[in-house]
Amino acid sequence: MRYMPHTPNEREEMLAKIGIGSIDDLFTDIPEEARLGGLLDLPLHESEMVVEKNFRKLAAKNLSPYSVPCFLGAGAYQHHVPSVADHIIQRSEFLTSYTPYQPEISQGTLQALFEFQTQVALITGMEVANASMYDGATSCAEAILMACRVTRRKKAVISGNLHPHYRDVTHTTLQFTEFQTIDLPPAVTVEERFDDYINSDIACVVVQNPDFFGRLDDLTALADKCHDAGALLVVVVNEVVSLGAVKSPGEMGADIVAGEGQSIGVPLSFGGPYVGLLATRQKFVRQMPGRLCGQTVDQNGKRGFVLTLSTREQHIRREKATSNICTNAGLCSLAFTIHMSLLGESGLTKLASLNHSQAVILAEKLEELEGVELLNTSFFNEFTIRLPMNATTVIEKLGEKGILGGVPVSRLIPDDPDMANLLLVAATETCTTSDMDEFVAALREVL
Repeated sequence: MRYMPHTPNEREEMLAKIGIGSIDDLFTDIPEEARLGGLLDLPLHESEMVVEKNFRKLAAKNLSPYSVPCFLGAGAYQHHVPSVADHIIQRSEFLTSYTPYQPEISQGTLQALFEFQTQVALITGMEVANASMYDGATSCAEAILMACRVTRRKKAVISGNLHPHYRDVTHTTLQFTEFQTIDLPPAVTVEERFDDYINSDIACVVVQNPDFFGRLDDLTALADKCHDAGALLVVVVNEVVSLGAVKSPGEMGADIVAGEGQSIGVPLSFGGPYVGLLATRQKFVRQMPGRLCGQTVDQNGKRGFVLTLSTREQHIRREKATSNICTNAGLCSLAFTIHMSLLGESGLTKLASLNHSQAVILAEKLEELEGVELLNTSFFNEFTIRLPMNATTVIEKLGEKGILGGVPVSRLIPDDPDMANLLLVAATETCTTSDMDEFVAALREVL
C-alpha cells in the first residue's frame, strides 16, 4: 500500500508552485537543533505480525492501573465505567457521527449533546453549559478568555493551587493575546489569600476545588469579593465525581465553571482523549465558547433539536468568534451522558460518598506510618502526604513491587525543592481494602 501516492514529478511540481526548492524548506521555522539529523533507529519496514508482537512487548513493560493496586490521581482518576457505556458508544450511529454540520439531520447527535449540557449545568449549579470542550485544561483557558471578554479587562489572577498542566495550557493559549495572568505560588499548608490582587483591573480569579493538593474550600466569600470589584470567579473542577458530595460552584457564587469530565464514563486511556466541561450564567451566554444545542418544536409541533448558538470561527466571521475550537469531544461526552444517566442523582451522590469514605480510610492507614504526615485538613478522594524521603524514589520502589502508589508533586512542580517529598494519593471506589493494605505494607517497607 502506498502511503505517499505522489510521483517524484508531481512533488517537484507542487514545490515549484509554492516557490521552494525542497520539502525541508517547509520546516525552516523549526530550530536546527530541534530537528533530527537522520532516520530514527527503527526498521524501515516489518510485517504486521512482527509490529504487533513488538508493541505487545513494549506494552507489557507498563503497570496497568486495572491490574495492580492504583492510587493515581492529579487530574486523571480511575473509576469503574459500566460496560453498557462502551457498548452504546460503539453503535455505528454514534461511533461514526462526527459533528452536527447539518443540524436538521443530526437529531440524535444533537439530543445527546443537549442531554449532556443539561447534566453539566445541573451538577455544576449553573444555568447553561456548552456542548463540550477538548479537556479540562483547554476549558480553563477558554473560561479565562471568556471572562476577559465579559468584563473587558485584560488580567486574570490564577491560584497557585491550580493544576500545573492547566496553568501551562493557559499560558500557551494567552501568549499571543493581549491578556495577562498573575500567577500565585502554591500554598500547600496555608490558606491562599487573594485580597491583595482583586481590584478594578482584574477580569477574573481562577481557583480549583478540590485544588491540586486535594483541599476543599468554601468559595462563597471569595466570590463576593470578586463581584464587589466587578470581576468574575472561575472555578475549575478536575474531579467531577466530587460534585456529588460538595456544594456546587454555582451555589458558591461561581460565574464560570471549567472542568474535566473524565471521571464519568471515560477510562484513563494513558491521558486522553478526555472531555472538557464549561458552564456559566445565562447572562454571559453570548460570550461562551464552542456551541450550544437547544430544544425546540418543528412546524408539526414535534420536539426537535437545533444548534442554538454556534460561535466558532468555522461558523461565523473570525473576528466575531469566541473560540477557534474546531471540534468537540462528542464520543466522550456521550459516554459521560450514558454513565451519568445510569447513575442518576442518587447514584452520583452514593458514588461520591463511597469515594470520600475510601479516601478517609486510606488516609488514616497512611497516617499511622512513621514519618508520614497528612497535609490536608479537608479533602474529597485525594490528599497530599509528606514522606521522610524523596517521593519519586518511593514511587519507583513501589512500582517494582507492583503498586501505583500516587503521583509525586515534583513531577508536576519540578523546580520547587519543598515539593520533593510530597506525594498525591487518590482513592476511588475501585480501591479495595486489600489494595490499601498492600499499599500501606509496601510503603512501610520502602520507608
